[in-house]
Amino acid sequence: MTTTTSATNNHHLSPAFPGRAPWGTANKLRAWQQAAMDRYIQTQPRDFLAVATPGAGKTTFALTLASWLLHHHVVQQVTVVAPTEHLKKQWAEAAARIGIKLDPEYSAGPLGREYHGVAVTYAGIGVRPMLHRNRIEQRKTLVILDEIHHAGDSKSWGEACLEAFEPATRRLALTGTPFRSDTNPIPFVTYEEGNDGIRRSAADYTYGYGNALGDGVVRPVIFLSYSGNMRWRTKAGDEIAARLGEPMTKDAVSQAWRTALDPRGEWMPNVLRAADQRLTEVRKSIPDAGALVIASDQEQARAYAKLIREITGEGATLVLSDDSGASQRIDDFSHGQDRWMVAVRMVSEGVDVPRLAVGVYATTISTPLFFAQAVGRFVRSRKRGETASVFLPTVPSLLGFANEMEVERDHVLDKPKKDGEEDPYAESEKEMEEANKEQDEDTGEQEQFSFEALESEAVFDRVLYDGAEFGMQAHAGSEEEQDYLGIPGLLEPDQVQMLLQKRQARQIAHSKKRPDAEADLLEIPAERRPVVTHKELLELRKQLNTLVGAYVHQSGKPHGVIHTELRRVCGGPPSAEATAGQLNERIKKVREWATRMR
Repeated sequence: MTTTTSATNNHHLSPAFPGRAPWGTANKLRAWQQAAMDRYIQTQPRDFLAVATPGAGKTTFALTLASWLLHHHVVQQVTVVAPTEHLKKQWAEAAARIGIKLDPEYSAGPLGREYHGVAVTYAGIGVRPMLHRNRIEQRKTLVILDEIHHAGDSKSWGEACLEAFEPATRRLALTGTPFRSDTNPIPFVTYEEGNDGIRRSAADYTYGYGNALGDGVVRPVIFLSYSGNMRWRTKAGDEIAARLGEPMTKDAVSQAWRTALDPRGEWMPNVLRAADQRLTEVRKSIPDAGALVIASDQEQARAYAKLIREITGEGATLVLSDDSGASQRIDDFSHGQDRWMVAVRMVSEGVDVPRLAVGVYATTISTPLFFAQAVGRFVRSRKRGETASVFLPTVPSLLGFANEMEVERDHVLDKPKKDGEEDPYAESEKEMEEANKEQDEDTGEQEQFSFEALESEAVFDRVLYDGAEFGMQAHAGSEEEQDYLGIPGLLEPDQVQMLLQKRQARQIAHSKKRPDAEADLLEIPAERRPVVTHKELLELRKQLNTLVGAYVHQSGKPHGVIHTELRRVCGGPPSAEATAGQLNERIKKVREWATRMR
């Protein structure tokens, strides 16, 4: 069989692909791909786990290795397992371009003689594991497990993968993001016990976002965060008002977030307008740059597409479910010049649309896994100096993920958990199920958290870049906001940092000249406005209650009397609804009272 491709086909290859044949021209591989190949060839392992950041070129590495193993008769056929139908077809198309023919429509029976293997989904393996086991037992097989963490999504999928691929001659596991944070072991992944007695996944080769950024393989990401006042009605009929990003209870954060994303309010139209202005700026240096809104459900996706038409005068490509029509729409958008695409979840993982440069994170999924996969859609670098821009609501968990883009994590099997401590990366099973859905069915979530969004506004809050925060709050459409939206789309990373520092200095200088009567926004630089997480808020409440308990013994007054007096002196609602600033004021006051009594 041939493992080469003609030079005439090179222009069809993804930017992640080398310019020439997958084997015999290894100097065309990226440095990390070559290093991973060298390690594999030296060790010849049965199982190999490669962890590489989204956009780094995992597909290139895997198919190069498949070509080498076929060429040297180590294996006779290839099976690729992908998370979705679209990705399954994308793998088959990529393999075909280098002379490896995979059948993406395989369902049963003998494989056609013209094929070198199959491309299937984890769900497909879950339905008929023995079918694939029988096929693998007949011929020496390389199994490529794309985004291997999906094999841990359910017990049945994990067991099916073990049953189907246990006889495989070679297994190559790939992932681009932090693993699941539950403690379900992932099939064919090796776990090693550390000095602390905790077992963690052991990758055979790791190429993280930080390394890829340094090598110019991926784009740096500018995160633009938007706050604003939200008002909603709870199921009990109470009207609540809060500012997005202010410390509040977990439920209130969730409801304020959902209020912001409601297409009938002002937050989403203003953020989409800002994102479109950013796209226009980026297209001055990247003419075919595209933008993507990741929506929570079909209804909101349709509403966002309508808003984009009203704002821009152009329609948006709408991708609602993982069917053949959706795959074609994604392909058409990828190879076209249209400005906007709106999708529900499915484009968050693995889908290769290299021209995406601007994103709007308009979903309430809050797992680090999903966030990293979503941002990964915008980081594929095509030429030096490109930057990506992602618009976010000011939600503590999201800002935390944005600031930790370069942190690499392994899958932990044994989790020591201190009493009362929350795991910041723990996803509930419901969230993981939501994040990895292939279809966009009604989840019933609306019934569970029934409420009515009444009003929302958007306020530019801050820019997050390379772990640092810049900017002061500014009204949507203001000169200060335009200053940040107008950063050129083609810059070196250090130039981005320098420009952001200059923008902030200019904004601070402008603020100082403004009369106090006009200062209706929180005009403090972002780095001095830390976002308080739900966990930190719980700690403040706990600290206040401990101090009040101690003061009860000193003063002889009941708890309730002391809390009421603190509210009267310091102002604000009951401590369960108080902000971090209000809790700190009460902590300070009760300490002052305790000191006087000594």
